[in-house]
Amino acid sequence: KMPQTPPFAAMFDSSGYNRNLYQSKEDNCGGLYYHDNNLLSGSLEALIQHLVPNVDYYPDRTYIFTFLLSSRLFMHPYELMAKVCHLCIEQQRLSEPGLDKKWMQKIAPKILQLLTEWTETFPYDFRDERMMRNLKELAQRIASGDEMYRKNVHQLLQNLIRKLAAVSQYEEVLAKIDATSTDRLTVLKTKPQSIQRDIITVCNDPYVLAQQLTHIELERLNYIGPEEFIQAFVQKDPLNNDKSCYGDQKKTRNLEAYVEWFNRLSYLVATEICMPVKKKHRARVIEYFIDVARECFNIGNFNSLMAIISGMNMSPVSRLKKTWAKVKTAKFYILEHQMDPSSNFYNYRTALRGATQRSLTAHSNREKIVIPFFSLLIKDIYFLNEGCANRLPNGHVNFEKFWELAKQVSEFMTWKQVECPFERDWKILQYLLTVPVFSDDALYLASYESESPENHIEKDRWKTLR
Repeated sequence: KMPQTPPFAAMFDSSGYNRNLYQSKEDNCGGLYYHDNNLLSGSLEALIQHLVPNVDYYPDRTYIFTFLLSSRLFMHPYELMAKVCHLCIEQQRLSEPGLDKKWMQKIAPKILQLLTEWTETFPYDFRDERMMRNLKELAQRIASGDEMYRKNVHQLLQNLIRKLAAVSQYEEVLAKIDATSTDRLTVLKTKPQSIQRDIITVCNDPYVLAQQLTHIELERLNYIGPEEFIQAFVQKDPLNNDKSCYGDQKKTRNLEAYVEWFNRLSYLVATEICMPVKKKHRARVIEYFIDVARECFNIGNFNSLMAIISGMNMSPVSRLKKTWAKVKTAKFYILEHQMDPSSNFYNYRTALRGATQRSLTAHSNREKIVIPFFSLLIKDIYFLNEGCANRLPNGHVNFEKFWELAKQVSEFMTWKQVECPFERDWKILQYLLTVPVFSDDALYLASYESESPENHIEKDRWKTLR
């Protein structure tokens, strides 16, 4: 019988970890320091040992996730995998000769379970040849013992290969989309664009547009591996002159693609507003996007909401005073207030907590949707990483910091697993992903042509652009 694994939401209870570290003397257990049953620190070796199951022990699931997530700050996943394999083989060697088969029956399901958790939660680690080699070797060892394990091992490898194929395919699609929009951008340098359709012609219902944006957001979220959050920092600081810094390969592609999508959406909004020649038409586009943004808020899609607001706040858009005078702005100010950055985005964080609560008790996929304002999530994790040392003065790994990192990332893991409940509209999706958008210069040019420059700075800029 395999040890069962609870869902992500249940993994990290909200109680957090005890902050009063030094009230009582710490219990030291084989190189690991605990306080009130919370693991606070340990030597790297002891922590690796703690990851590997034995006949009487299987590591706690929160520990597995936390250690696999953060250990990459100290060593490559393939180095960790090699150590895990070594420890498993060592255990087998030390068991009494006659008991080999019995030992294998007891330990095999546990090792298999550990490998399952690793391949399911951090599949991208296995895009590394060395990782795959080690995995297959260990799996082979398990499979040689018993017909049933052979089936399980086969299943595990099949699932992993399927996941990796899906991500490669997704990355190819992203590259194609990038190429298409770049090609079109070169065509679209000048105004007026009689050739260019506008968003309201493609989709006149703001509710439907908000739903299609949610499709894009959830798909892109889904492809971000939890480890990408940590690997985003690893390149920045070669740790304690540690040689095993991850400089050799960029492993944050899907995270970057998601940030690029946010920027694209902001520029798309600004382009759609600045393009129309008539003031009345521009005002209508602004009102349309306010409705889209409001629906994004209701859905729990905070990332699209924030991108739309930042597009409307770009100076080529915000300088269009005569256009804004025709807009009913009350709804816009409510949204801006929700996303106000003051007090460290207090209003947004409150709304996010509300959406998170709703998703925990949700009965339908629609109520489960929580799409966080992504750059803020990255920033929070970044500051948590920067603000605490990875090692304590005694050389131990600061595991308390890793619990906190894992707690933030595991919440994201719950959000990214939601299936989008809305029907896809390929025509609208295609438009959102590939329609050309203006560069900064083109936006200013369009903006000045719509409402002429008001001061010297603007006049000079217009001259240069023309």
